[in-house]
Amino acid sequence: MTREEIYADLNEVFRDVFDDESITVNDETTSDDIEDWDSLEHINLIAAVEQQFGIKFNMGQIVTMKNVGEMVNIIEELILQ
Repeated sequence: MTREEIYADLNEVFRDVFDDESITVNDETTSDDIEDWDSLEHINLIAAVEQQFGIKFNMGQIVTMKNVGEMVNIIEELILQ
């Protein structure tokens, strides 16, 4: 799975979780960029991403994600395992 394919899937997950079809994420996207992205929605987002990609983040990975680019890096690592 390429980085572009991961982003295509992530865009769909973000749009679904936040119920906003206009969302397009990139490496620099953070919770500050999406209006409803609070701590509760972050939990929903992580669960939806895990389900979409068939992966499971560990707590260390979750707390180190500072932006969507870092999330994609971790997804790439987990998919390759």
